[in-house]
Amino acid sequence: MSEIRLLLADVDGTLVTKDKILTSRAIAAVEKLRTRNILFAITSGRPPKGMDMLIEPLRIDTPIAGFNGGLWVNPDLSIIEARTLARDIAEKTVSILQSDGLDVWVYSGEDWLVPNAEAPHVAREQWTVKFPPKVAADFTQALEGAVKIVGVSDDLSRVEACERRVQEALGGEASAACSQPYYLDVTHPEANKGFALAWLAKRLGIPEHAIATIGDQPNDALMFRKSGLSIAMGNASDAVKKQATHITASSEQEGFALAVETFLLGERHG
Repeated sequence: MSEIRLLLADVDGTLVTKDKILTSRAIAAVEKLRTRNILFAITSGRPPKGMDMLIEPLRIDTPIAGFNGGLWVNPDLSIIEARTLARDIAEKTVSILQSDGLDVWVYSGEDWLVPNAEAPHVAREQWTVKFPPKVAADFTQALEGAVKIVGVSDDLSRVEACERRVQEALGGEASAACSQPYYLDVTHPEANKGFALAWLAKRLGIPEHAIATIGDQPNDALMFRKSGLSIAMGNASDAVKKQATHITASSEQEGFALAVETFLLGERHG
Protein backbone atom coordinates (compact mmCIF):
# COMPACT_ATOMS: atom_id res chain seq x y z
CA MET A 1 0.00 0.00 0.00
CA SER A 2 2.83 2.41 0.80
CA GLU A 3 4.12 2.17 -2.79
CA ILE A 4 0.87 3.26 -4.44
CA ARG A 5 1.05 6.84 -5.71
CA LEU A 6 -2.00 6.99 -7.99
CA LEU A 7 -5.46 5.43 -8.14
CA LEU A 8 -6.96 5.23 -11.64
CA ALA A 9 -10.70 4.60 -11.51
CA ASP A 10 -13.39 3.62 -13.96
CA VAL A 11 -16.59 5.66 -13.63
CA ASP A 12 -19.82 3.79 -14.42
CA GLY A 13 -20.41 0.77 -12.23
CA THR A 14 -17.39 1.73 -10.14
CA LEU A 15 -17.09 5.33 -8.98
CA VAL A 16 -20.82 6.00 -9.32
CA THR A 17 -23.87 3.87 -8.59
CA LYS A 18 -26.17 2.43 -11.23
CA ASP A 19 -28.24 5.61 -10.84
CA LYS A 20 -25.07 7.61 -11.61
CA ILE A 21 -24.82 8.95 -8.07
CA LEU A 22 -21.47 9.97 -6.63
CA THR A 23 -21.89 9.26 -2.93
CA SER A 24 -20.57 11.38 -0.11
CA ARG A 25 -18.53 8.42 1.09
CA ALA A 26 -16.86 8.12 -2.32
CA ILE A 27 -16.00 11.84 -2.24
CA ALA A 28 -14.58 11.44 1.26
CA ALA A 29 -12.51 8.44 0.17
CA VAL A 30 -10.86 10.44 -2.62
CA GLU A 31 -10.16 13.25 -0.15
CA LYS A 32 -8.49 10.75 2.17
CA LEU A 33 -6.24 9.66 -0.70
CA ARG A 34 -5.15 13.26 -1.10
CA THR A 35 -4.13 13.45 2.57
CA ARG A 36 -1.87 10.42 1.95
CA ASN A 37 -0.36 12.06 -1.16
CA ILE A 38 -2.00 9.51 -3.46
CA LEU A 39 -3.19 11.06 -6.71
CA PHE A 40 -6.58 10.25 -8.21
CA ALA A 41 -7.54 10.03 -11.89
CA ILE A 42 -10.52 8.80 -13.90
CA THR A 43 -10.92 6.99 -17.19
CA SER A 44 -14.16 6.17 -18.93
CA GLY A 45 -15.78 5.36 -22.23
CA ARG A 46 -17.77 8.55 -21.67
CA PRO A 47 -16.89 11.71 -23.59
CA PRO A 48 -14.93 14.18 -21.45
CA LYS A 49 -17.87 16.54 -20.97
CA GLY A 50 -19.83 13.54 -19.71
CA MET A 51 -17.46 13.50 -16.72
CA ASP A 52 -17.62 17.22 -16.01
CA MET A 53 -19.97 16.71 -13.05
CA LEU A 54 -17.28 14.69 -11.23
CA ILE A 55 -14.43 17.18 -11.51
CA GLU A 56 -15.47 19.72 -8.88
CA PRO A 57 -16.76 17.42 -6.10
CA LEU A 58 -13.68 15.19 -6.40
CA ARG A 59 -11.31 18.14 -6.92
CA ILE A 60 -9.71 16.30 -9.84
CA ASP A 61 -6.41 17.89 -10.85
CA THR A 62 -4.99 15.14 -13.08
CA PRO A 63 -5.53 14.59 -16.83
CA ILE A 64 -8.86 12.93 -17.66
CA ALA A 65 -9.13 10.04 -20.11
CA GLY A 66 -12.35 10.35 -22.09
CA PHE A 67 -13.32 7.67 -24.60
CA ASN A 68 -11.00 5.25 -22.74
CA GLY A 69 -8.02 7.44 -23.63
CA GLY A 70 -9.18 8.48 -27.09
CA LEU A 71 -9.39 12.07 -25.90
CA TRP A 72 -7.24 13.40 -23.05
CA VAL A 73 -8.32 16.65 -21.43
CA ASN A 74 -7.29 18.86 -18.54
CA PRO A 75 -9.74 19.39 -15.64
CA ASP A 76 -11.02 22.50 -17.46
CA LEU A 77 -11.81 20.15 -20.43
CA SER A 78 -9.21 21.75 -22.69
CA ILE A 79 -7.76 19.12 -25.01
CA ILE A 80 -4.33 17.66 -24.36
CA GLU A 81 -4.28 14.92 -26.96
CA ALA A 82 -6.68 13.06 -29.27
CA ARG A 83 -6.49 9.65 -30.91
CA THR A 84 -8.99 9.11 -33.71
CA LEU A 85 -9.81 6.06 -35.80
CA ALA A 86 -8.45 5.88 -39.34
CA ARG A 87 -11.30 6.49 -41.77
CA ASP A 88 -11.11 3.07 -43.43
CA ILE A 89 -11.14 1.38 -40.03
CA ALA A 90 -14.13 3.47 -38.94
CA GLU A 91 -16.01 2.50 -42.10
CA LYS A 92 -15.19 -1.17 -41.61
CA THR A 93 -16.31 -0.98 -37.98
CA VAL A 94 -19.69 0.53 -38.85
CA SER A 95 -20.21 -2.11 -41.54
CA ILE A 96 -19.52 -4.98 -39.12
CA LEU A 97 -21.69 -3.57 -36.34
CA GLN A 98 -24.61 -2.98 -38.70
CA SER A 99 -24.31 -6.40 -40.33
CA ASP A 100 -24.38 -7.99 -36.87
CA GLY A 101 -27.61 -6.14 -36.06
CA LEU A 102 -26.24 -3.63 -33.53
CA ASP A 103 -27.31 0.00 -33.38
CA VAL A 104 -24.37 2.28 -34.18
CA TRP A 105 -23.37 5.46 -32.36
CA VAL A 106 -20.50 7.66 -33.53
CA TYR A 107 -18.58 10.16 -31.41
CA SER A 108 -16.72 12.70 -33.54
CA GLY A 109 -15.38 16.02 -32.30
CA GLU A 110 -17.89 17.26 -29.75
CA ASP A 111 -20.79 15.45 -31.42
CA TRP A 112 -22.54 12.24 -30.44
CA LEU A 113 -24.41 10.92 -33.47
CA VAL A 114 -27.21 8.32 -33.44
CA PRO A 115 -29.55 7.14 -36.20
CA ASN A 116 -32.61 7.21 -33.93
CA ALA A 117 -33.04 9.22 -30.74
CA GLU A 118 -35.74 6.79 -29.56
CA ALA A 119 -33.52 3.70 -29.85
CA PRO A 120 -32.66 1.64 -26.74
CA HIS A 121 -30.20 3.24 -24.30
CA VAL A 122 -30.10 6.63 -26.02
CA ALA A 123 -32.24 8.37 -23.39
CA ARG A 124 -30.31 6.70 -20.58
CA GLU A 125 -26.98 7.72 -22.11
CA GLN A 126 -28.19 11.29 -22.53
CA TRP A 127 -29.16 11.40 -18.86
CA THR A 128 -25.75 9.98 -17.94
CA VAL A 129 -23.54 12.28 -19.99
CA LYS A 130 -25.80 15.34 -19.61
CA PHE A 131 -25.98 16.33 -23.28
CA PRO A 132 -28.19 15.19 -26.18
CA PRO A 133 -27.15 13.32 -29.33
CA LYS A 134 -27.52 14.56 -32.88
CA VAL A 135 -29.69 12.40 -35.13
CA ALA A 136 -27.98 11.46 -38.40
CA ALA A 137 -29.09 8.95 -41.01
CA ASP A 138 -25.63 9.03 -42.58
CA PHE A 139 -22.34 8.88 -40.67
CA THR A 140 -20.13 9.48 -43.71
CA GLN A 141 -18.85 12.90 -42.72
CA ALA A 142 -18.47 12.04 -39.03
CA LEU A 143 -16.24 9.05 -39.75
CA GLU A 144 -13.45 11.43 -40.66
CA GLY A 145 -12.00 11.91 -37.19
CA ALA A 146 -14.25 9.56 -35.20
CA VAL A 147 -12.95 9.11 -31.67
CA LYS A 148 -15.26 6.26 -30.70
CA ILE A 149 -17.83 4.05 -32.41
CA VAL A 150 -20.26 2.10 -30.25
CA GLY A 151 -22.34 -0.95 -31.10
CA VAL A 152 -25.46 -1.16 -28.95
CA SER A 153 -27.83 -4.07 -28.36
CA ASP A 154 -29.77 -5.66 -25.53
CA ASP A 155 -28.99 -9.05 -27.09
CA LEU A 156 -25.90 -9.53 -24.95
CA SER A 157 -24.74 -12.71 -26.67
CA ARG A 158 -24.90 -10.82 -29.97
CA VAL A 159 -22.72 -8.05 -28.52
CA GLU A 160 -20.22 -10.58 -27.18
CA ALA A 161 -20.02 -12.37 -30.53
CA CYS A 162 -19.63 -9.06 -32.36
CA GLU A 163 -16.80 -8.07 -30.02
CA ARG A 164 -14.85 -11.15 -31.11
CA ARG A 165 -15.64 -10.52 -34.77
CA VAL A 166 -14.49 -6.90 -34.65
CA GLN A 167 -11.31 -7.87 -32.81
CA GLU A 168 -10.53 -10.52 -35.44
CA ALA A 169 -11.39 -8.27 -38.38
CA LEU A 170 -9.48 -5.19 -37.21
CA GLY A 171 -6.62 -6.81 -35.32
CA GLY A 172 -4.20 -4.18 -34.06
CA GLU A 173 -5.82 -1.40 -36.08
CA ALA A 174 -8.42 -0.68 -33.38
CA SER A 175 -9.28 -1.49 -29.79
CA ALA A 176 -12.64 -3.23 -29.29
CA ALA A 177 -13.98 -4.01 -25.82
CA CYS A 178 -17.29 -3.93 -23.97
CA SER A 179 -17.71 -1.01 -21.58
CA GLN A 180 -21.09 -2.44 -20.57
CA PRO A 181 -22.60 -5.80 -21.57
CA TYR A 182 -24.78 -3.92 -24.08
CA TYR A 183 -22.07 -1.49 -25.35
CA LEU A 184 -19.20 -2.49 -27.63
CA ASP A 185 -16.69 0.38 -27.81
CA VAL A 186 -14.34 0.62 -30.77
CA THR A 187 -11.52 3.15 -30.52
CA HIS A 188 -8.01 3.89 -31.76
CA PRO A 189 -5.65 1.00 -30.90
CA GLU A 190 -3.98 3.18 -28.28
CA ALA A 191 -7.30 4.36 -26.85
CA ASN A 192 -8.01 1.72 -24.25
CA LYS A 193 -7.56 1.59 -20.52
CA GLY A 194 -4.27 -0.29 -20.67
CA PHE A 195 -2.72 2.44 -22.79
CA ALA A 196 -4.46 5.06 -20.62
CA LEU A 197 -2.60 3.77 -17.59
CA ALA A 198 0.72 3.77 -19.47
CA TRP A 199 0.06 7.34 -20.73
CA LEU A 200 -0.67 8.60 -17.21
CA ALA A 201 2.36 6.83 -15.78
CA LYS A 202 4.61 8.58 -18.29
CA ARG A 203 2.85 11.94 -17.99
CA LEU A 204 2.97 12.01 -14.19
CA GLY A 205 6.32 10.28 -13.79
CA ILE A 206 4.87 7.41 -11.78
CA PRO A 207 5.98 3.79 -12.32
CA GLU A 208 3.15 1.51 -13.46
CA HIS A 209 3.69 -0.72 -10.44
CA ALA A 210 2.92 2.29 -8.20
CA ILE A 211 -0.53 2.71 -9.75
CA ALA A 212 -3.70 1.07 -8.41
CA THR A 213 -6.73 0.51 -10.64
CA ILE A 214 -10.40 -0.19 -9.97
CA GLY A 215 -13.21 -1.16 -12.35
CA ASP A 216 -15.98 -3.57 -13.23
CA GLN A 217 -15.95 -4.34 -16.97
CA PRO A 218 -13.76 -6.35 -19.37
CA ASN A 219 -12.18 -3.15 -20.70
CA ASP A 220 -11.01 -2.37 -17.13
CA ALA A 221 -9.06 -5.63 -17.08
CA LEU A 222 -6.73 -4.05 -19.65
CA MET A 223 -5.52 -1.61 -16.99
CA PHE A 224 -5.57 -4.28 -14.27
CA ARG A 225 -2.81 -6.14 -16.13
CA LYS A 226 -0.47 -3.16 -16.08
CA SER A 227 -1.05 -1.83 -12.55
CA GLY A 228 0.68 -2.81 -9.35
CA LEU A 229 -2.63 -3.34 -7.53
CA SER A 230 -6.04 -3.92 -9.10
CA ILE A 231 -9.52 -4.03 -7.61
CA ALA A 232 -12.62 -5.52 -9.21
CA MET A 233 -16.04 -4.32 -8.15
CA GLY A 234 -18.48 -6.79 -6.62
CA ASN A 235 -20.77 -6.24 -9.62
CA ALA A 236 -18.03 -7.33 -12.05
CA SER A 237 -18.24 -10.66 -13.84
CA ASP A 238 -16.26 -13.63 -12.55
CA ALA A 239 -13.94 -13.31 -15.56
CA VAL A 240 -13.06 -9.74 -14.59
CA LYS A 241 -12.71 -10.59 -10.90
CA LYS A 242 -10.19 -13.32 -11.72
CA GLN A 243 -7.88 -10.70 -13.25
CA ALA A 244 -7.84 -8.43 -10.20
CA THR A 245 -5.66 -8.44 -7.10
CA HIS A 246 -8.65 -7.74 -4.83
CA ILE A 247 -12.44 -7.75 -4.96
CA THR A 248 -14.59 -5.15 -3.23
CA ALA A 249 -18.35 -4.74 -2.74
CA SER A 250 -20.66 -3.63 -5.54
CA SER A 251 -21.22 -0.05 -6.66
CA GLU A 252 -24.56 -0.19 -4.83
CA GLN A 253 -22.82 -1.10 -1.58
CA GLU A 254 -20.15 1.64 -1.52
CA GLY A 255 -17.64 -0.71 -3.14
CA PHE A 256 -15.43 2.11 -4.41
CA ALA A 257 -15.10 3.82 -1.04
CA LEU A 258 -14.66 0.50 0.74
CA ALA A 259 -11.85 -0.46 -1.65
CA VAL A 260 -10.02 2.82 -1.05
CA GLU A 261 -10.42 2.56 2.71
CA THR A 262 -9.40 -1.09 2.89
CA PHE A 263 -6.83 -1.73 0.17
CA LEU A 264 -5.21 1.70 -0.19
CA LEU A 265 -5.55 3.29 3.25
CA GLY A 266 -5.38 0.15 5.37
CA GLU A 267 -8.46 0.92 7.42
CA ARG A 268 -10.08 -2.02 9.17
CA HIS A 269 -13.79 -2.74 8.82
CA GLY A 270 -15.63 -5.07 11.13
